[in-house]
Amino acid sequence: MNFSTSLPLTAKRLAGKVAIITGGASGIGASTSTLFVKNGAKVIIADVQDALGQSLCEKLTTLNDTTNNDDVSYVHCDVTNDNDVKNVVDYALSKYGKLDIMYNNAGITGDIEFSILATDNDNFKRVFDINVYGGFLGAKHAARVMIPARKGVILFTSSIASVSCGESPHAYTMSKHAVVGLMKNLCVELGAFGIRVNCISPCALATPLLENAMGADKSFVERVVCESANLKGVVPEPEDVAAAAVFLGSDESKFVSGLNLMVDGGYTTTNQSFNIVLKNLMS
Repeated sequence: MNFSTSLPLTAKRLAGKVAIITGGASGIGASTSTLFVKNGAKVIIADVQDALGQSLCEKLTTLNDTTNNDDVSYVHCDVTNDNDVKNVVDYALSKYGKLDIMYNNAGITGDIEFSILATDNDNFKRVFDINVYGGFLGAKHAARVMIPARKGVILFTSSIASVSCGESPHAYTMSKHAVVGLMKNLCVELGAFGIRVNCISPCALATPLLENAMGADKSFVERVVCESANLKGVVPEPEDVAAAAVFLGSDESKFVSGLNLMVDGGYTTTNQSFNIVLKNLMS
């Protein structure tokens, strides 16, 4: 096998690529924005958290010696607003003349309520608006410019809730299943235009989103995540999801499409309930 075309480990894997990352100002989005810039991408951070977005943008312009003010931008974008999403895609075209990667990462957990009888209707709709409709709009406007170019990558952040149920609120779980369904449908349609479409499904991570939802600090969330993990000895971090996004956005995954990539240390491969109950009863 000829490995002569393999990239050296020090290569910038996204060099020359233009990427939009929704929800890019914090959590998984901020980690991905940072790693994309480190790998040579020109990044547009799209978010509604203006102060955080501007601060991260300023920080990233000094990250590499080659990074300048033209390599990282912040654009206010409410993913549930069609005009906002259209605007951020048009901004990429206006500034860089193309869009290579659209990462639909923005999402919320919604209320942490597990009873369908107690589920708030407005909260349910809000979760779907951001997690599903927002992703749909991002993909639609990305496809608008990628189809004529006959290339591009569309990514979504889903969740292990898309394959492992009962541990998340109904609205969140349903929304993440819907995101995977959208990804698979788009994979079929857009493959004809050379556009790859994939999902990344992380396990629980100590991000501001989950910390706020649980009402707990980072150290407590990490403890819960690690003690419940299948893979021991490592702490899952947003950077792990960012690394998956770099792979799926790069030419290294040029024939990978329609994938819902679990970043969960094997959590979704097993159900440990029987052993846990048995150990408790036998102790």
